[in-house]
Amino acid sequence: MYGCGFSAFRLEARGAMKAALVSAENLQLSLQPELSQEEQALTRARRCHDHKEAQGPGYGRSCRNDELKEMLESNKESLKLEAMKRIIGLIAKGKNASELFPAVVKNVANKNIELKKLVYVYLVRYAEEQQDLALLSISTFQRALKDPNQLIRASALRVLSSIRVPIIVPIMMLAIKESASDMSPYVRKTSAHAIQKLYSLDPEQREHLIEVIEKLLKDKSTLVAGSVVMAFEEVCPDRIDLIHKNYRKLCNLLVDVEEWGQVVIISMLTRYARTQFTSPWQEGVSFDENNEKAFYDSDSEEKRDETETKPYMMDPDHRLLLRNTKPLLQSRNTAVVMAVAQLYWHLAPTHEVSAVTKSLVRLLRSHREVQYVVLQNIATMSIQRKGMFEPYMKSFYVRSTDPTHIKTLKLEILTNLANEANISTILREFQTYVKSQDKAFAAATIQAIGRCATNISEVTDTCLNGLVLLLSNRDETVVAESVVVIKKLLQTQPTQHSEIIKHMAKLFDKITVAMARASILWLIGEYCERVPKIAPDVLRKMAKSFTSEEDIVKLQIVNLAAKLYLTNSKQTKLLTQYILNLGKYDQNYDIRDRTRFIRQLIVPNEKSGALSKYARRILLAPKPAPLLQSAFKDRDRYQLGTLSHSLNLKASGYQELSDWPAVAPDQSVRNVEVIEPVNEWVPTVGKSKPAKSAKSEDKFYSDSEGEQVDRKGSKNSSSSSNDSSSSSSSSSSEGSGSEESDEETSDESPKSSSQSGEGSSESETDQKKEKNKKNTDSKAKSKAVNSESEENNNMVSSSSEDGSSSSSSDSDSDTEQKKSSSRSKPKVHERPPKEVSLLDLDDVAPSAPTTPKASAYSPSLLSDLEGLSLSSVSSPMQVTVQPFGPVKSHELLHHMSGKGLSARYHFPRQPFLYQPSMVQLQITLTNASDQPLEGIHLGEHSPASLTLHRFSPVERLEPQASVTVSMGIDFNDSTQAANFQLCTKEAEFSVSIQPAVGELLLPTSLSQADFEKEQGKLLGMNETSATITMAEGHCSSAVLNKQVRSMANLGEVITGHNNTHRFAGRTVSSGALVLVTVEKREAADATITVNTDKSVMASMLLRDLKQALASA
Repeated sequence: MYGCGFSAFRLEARGAMKAALVSAENLQLSLQPELSQEEQALTRARRCHDHKEAQGPGYGRSCRNDELKEMLESNKESLKLEAMKRIIGLIAKGKNASELFPAVVKNVANKNIELKKLVYVYLVRYAEEQQDLALLSISTFQRALKDPNQLIRASALRVLSSIRVPIIVPIMMLAIKESASDMSPYVRKTSAHAIQKLYSLDPEQREHLIEVIEKLLKDKSTLVAGSVVMAFEEVCPDRIDLIHKNYRKLCNLLVDVEEWGQVVIISMLTRYARTQFTSPWQEGVSFDENNEKAFYDSDSEEKRDETETKPYMMDPDHRLLLRNTKPLLQSRNTAVVMAVAQLYWHLAPTHEVSAVTKSLVRLLRSHREVQYVVLQNIATMSIQRKGMFEPYMKSFYVRSTDPTHIKTLKLEILTNLANEANISTILREFQTYVKSQDKAFAAATIQAIGRCATNISEVTDTCLNGLVLLLSNRDETVVAESVVVIKKLLQTQPTQHSEIIKHMAKLFDKITVAMARASILWLIGEYCERVPKIAPDVLRKMAKSFTSEEDIVKLQIVNLAAKLYLTNSKQTKLLTQYILNLGKYDQNYDIRDRTRFIRQLIVPNEKSGALSKYARRILLAPKPAPLLQSAFKDRDRYQLGTLSHSLNLKASGYQELSDWPAVAPDQSVRNVEVIEPVNEWVPTVGKSKPAKSAKSEDKFYSDSEGEQVDRKGSKNSSSSSNDSSSSSSSSSSEGSGSEESDEETSDESPKSSSQSGEGSSESETDQKKEKNKKNTDSKAKSKAVNSESEENNNMVSSSSEDGSSSSSSDSDSDTEQKKSSSRSKPKVHERPPKEVSLLDLDDVAPSAPTTPKASAYSPSLLSDLEGLSLSSVSSPMQVTVQPFGPVKSHELLHHMSGKGLSARYHFPRQPFLYQPSMVQLQITLTNASDQPLEGIHLGEHSPASLTLHRFSPVERLEPQASVTVSMGIDFNDSTQAANFQLCTKEAEFSVSIQPAVGELLLPTSLSQADFEKEQGKLLGMNETSATITMAEGHCSSAVLNKQVRSMANLGEVITGHNNTHRFAGRTVSSGALVLVTVEKREAADATITVNTDKSVMASMLLRDLKQALASA
């Protein structure tokens, strides 16, 4: 009883305890505040995270999607926005979020703008996969097309065009037509993108889409231009008639279009120009359009061949395209630069194509993928026009960090550029490349040497000897490739190189590469009559090792045996039979078949028939020498920059460039749209500026002639859309698309106005003087009186050229006057500083400097003019012309060697009068003989890469008399010696001038801040330094400055530190900055630092400075 009662009591207590705990828990829960939806979502996220590792990745993805669905279905906008951000993040990472499509599409009608944008981004990605669900929201998309927000309208159209269901094609078509007339250019751009999607869905809508394209082509917004041209290329690339009316507008808008739009437009305009303009490469015609170089060079020839040559006049619209695309060579987008380069290659006259060279070389500093494409195009260009890239040959030198495919392309280009002048430099490079650890690159280098030897006969023997030396190389790959190339070279002139064949036969046992052994056997067999003693012995050795040789070697052994059997059967008959018996039972069926064929051919018997009579003619027939040519020789059949050109086969979608038409089509079809922009400007100018009397306008123009020139040069992007014929050949530097300095424009304006007569050039000379010297008002007015009538005549002529027809020329000139009067005045005080451009943006190639007659300049006048600074470097880095100390004179020709003529030269350290990129030399000629010397002049010079400005011939030099003449040499920032002939009427003397590196510089004035700024840009590999112990007498600042400036033509930079001396200069040829710092340390120690991107010059200058400061 007692036990049962106790157990019952225990059960009751347990039940009471449970009830108490439950009530306490309920009480605690009732006291807690209710969790918000955000906290609940975060709680669920934590629970999912806790179980993710235990359940595996599938559970984690499912949990995540469930969480995002709950957030999208909540009533809070913040949760929905957070969920959409996470979803877009998943898409960006490449995760699949298509399961969330139903939950996302429910929010398509949400009023929150940010949320709606993200929903549309999601729908664009998955609308094509979930077409059925997307169709349910079409009504929402149609309503969104009328949304006040332009981004919502554009996004709705983008989603609608992404639903690829044929049933909604009419809805898409209606939406595209409405969006093409939208007020927002962004929506119109989106409609152009939708055209391509609709065309790929339903090509039958082509005609309706062409109407929309025609409408959008008239759009003046730069945002739309690229997209609509892309749609044109996709839908109707053959409808050239749609481009006629918009050609000039597209040319003028090109500079302001976004980068990828520029690529598309340039490609389209390239095809258009090939169908509308005549070829500028025609034979038998002279190029006569603003080309001073062609004019002067061919002056005498034109007089002789007036009946044969016809002047080529470029179409103004052709010139407009070339001028407006040229500024894009400075684009940071490599595709744009490549597009302009191919346009110039396919459309520009031959002498203007070189304008793209600098830009293409600049692209070689980019990523290796870009380098690969650019180098492929340069390789094609360099085959036809070597002169374009020859000055930049060093840019194609192989670097150790280049991948193999880049190295191979650079080798290809260097081989294409090789000629008699630079072959020695290129071969020195190749000698280094052969030692590369990259075996494929070393083999390609040997092939390149072989091509050079084939193309340049002067170095064939040198290359052959070098390749023979490579036969003793330890690397089997190098040896094998050398043997193959030697074999090809010997085929060109085998009679002269029997010694090389003997040498290769001696090395045969050491060579193990099968291809190399086979090549040597082929050579011995082909020219066995020239090595009659060696060939049988080689065959004897091969008979011993026949069974262990490679198959390709066995085939050549059989051929060698057959040829020797026919030429020397007494010695080789038994050997041949032995080899044929071995080959008869070889495992390879090719060798067995070859052996049986050879036996029947060379060994006559009853079954052999008549074929054995011709055995000698078959086996010993002379073989044509192989052609070692570039792999890029035939790639010019494809348009440069295309995928087809890169692959060397026609890719899908490639459109071939048409041939130039024999007769140019009617150019008036492009005149339709030209007048519109002029009509828009007239009322605006009229309202903003009341009409003035003709007298006051004339006076205003006379006072501000320079501003008119500046306005023309700097307003091309906005105003040249009206000048169709701004496109005419008389325009100068309008194509730059950016404001240039007045000096640059006025320098070019004489070229452009060559048709206007001498009066305009005189007035423009006055403009430069007026701008540079800032004369007083009285002087300006006196100039205005003199040039008033001439300037007005020039204005009328230029405006008549710019008009589209003769009837509109007067209104055009009035409009130009009004615009000039309203805009030119503020620019008098706001001239932008001149920028040093990477490219020379002249329309045509610069003319070669002409040599004045000797009578025009006396020696005293020359010496007075030598102090003028001709450099165009902008402040604060102005080149100064303050030479330091006495100049050093060097002997050029001794009077004993010169038969009485002696010559000494020195560097005056002044800019050269005729060409700033040349180093000036003054040569003192002395007649030490008893007879007068006549006709002293310069003869031939070498190397050809050096440019020489010769002094005027000295007609007569009396005995014991002296004369000083000036000449210029462009050393190309190199200390390479200039060799030339100093000639008299009776004799020629070879002389040589090798400059010190310090004479290749011109001093530059820099402030300390500018020096430190420029030095910060020239660190790393552009900095060279060394520590020296200075001589006792060189420790003072004055002596140190004197020593440095006597060694190098540098300018001193004023600093506040006694122990730090800075000097600055620029290279004469390229204008590269050279900075020198000498920092004195303890006792007589000093550190010399040279900063420049010319690393070779830096090391040589450092060596000279060390010698100058360390020696007593």
